[in-house]
Amino acid sequence: MVNNDEDHYLMLSGIQHFRFCKRQWALIHIEQQWEENVKTIEGQHLHRNADQPFTREKRGDKLVVRSMAVKSHELKLSGICDVVEFIQDPDGVEIYGAGGKYLAFPVEYKRGKPKTDESDVLQLAAQALCLEEMLLCKVETGYIFYQEIKHRIEVPLTADIKQMVRSISVEMQDYYMRRHTPKVKTGAFCKSCSLHSVCLPVLMNKRTVRSYIEGKITE
Repeated sequence: MVNNDEDHYLMLSGIQHFRFCKRQWALIHIEQQWEENVKTIEGQHLHRNADQPFTREKRGDKLVVRSMAVKSHELKLSGICDVVEFIQDPDGVEIYGAGGKYLAFPVEYKRGKPKTDESDVLQLAAQALCLEEMLLCKVETGYIFYQEIKHRIEVPLTADIKQMVRSISVEMQDYYMRRHTPKVKTGAFCKSCSLHSVCLPVLMNKRTVRSYIEGKITE
């Protein structure tokens, strides 16, 4: 039996945390630990500008919706899209109260600059999958606005990227159900992590007492 209890859906924004570092995701979403640094505070300020209370604004053939709540029963994820732009198009879907048919384009706001990995793209693709399920449509393109470069990037939301989101969501659900926090895997990225002092990567990488004793026994 499929469990669609939305109270137990995971946060869509966790996709990005999980891709960046699975341990960071578990510390935040399973162990409920969080510390703010300059980056998280700046990110929250940027999102407050985009995440105004749910609003709709019509601009010619474009409908701009801010702070749109989305969810997916397939992924068991829910969250908020910073902005969804609906562009009038005969191949689109009907939007309640808007008149005509529209194509949907999610727009995500980020404080920094484009990343070398696909974590931001995966979060945007997760939003697209939610929109596809809710609106019964195809969402093949989205945008990410980066505050540092003050420019938004067009992002193709391919079938491969969407399948990666599905695989990650399954793994996230498994970790969450087992309350599993992975061991740390250190790297240069640890220095900028908002949970560096909670995770303590240097200490976590040292040998445990048990492994030390077992090593001595086998010498």
